[in-house]
Amino acid sequence: MRYADGGGLTAAGRAKREAVRFEAAEMFGQGVRPPEVARRLRVSRKSAYAWHTAWRQGRSAALASKGAGGFPCRLDDAQAEQLQAELEAGPAAHGWLEDQRWTLARVAELIHRLFGHRYTPRGVSYLLHRLGWSPQVPAHRAVERNEEAVAAWRTEQWSRVRGRPSSWARG
Repeated sequence: MRYADGGGLTAAGRAKREAVRFEAAEMFGQGVRPPEVARRLRVSRKSAYAWHTAWRQGRSAALASKGAGGFPCRLDDAQAEQLQAELEAGPAAHGWLEDQRWTLARVAELIHRLFGHRYTPRGVSYLLHRLGWSPQVPAHRAVERNEEAVAAWRTEQWSRVRGRPSSWARG
């Protein structure tokens, strides 16, 4: 997999790419042209030319990794642990009695109540992923559901509603 589950590169992936850029910097220092660097390192010419431009302006330091992209998390480690505990307590503990599911909107509201930070649903999704929570769609099945009756309906009624394959014509 090219990227980490949350998008972007992991720390190890960033270090690996940084090592390739530093190797390119050594080649530039020896007078190797960007197309040859691209061929040797098996990267695109566009990357090699961009690295060469950066290298001319700031040498190897210009090719160092700038760290993870995106905004830093608004919650510190203690707040993330507190959020984890609150999520494990369940939605009913926080006033959502209709059903026992956490939605992104509910988690965003909980974060706002607890810490005063506003999160978008996508931001909540990233945060939950970082905390180890995964999106799950519960199976909505009525308690009264009769599997035998459903199977009988599918074989008897559904074929009549759908129409018989013999009556279908190529269009």
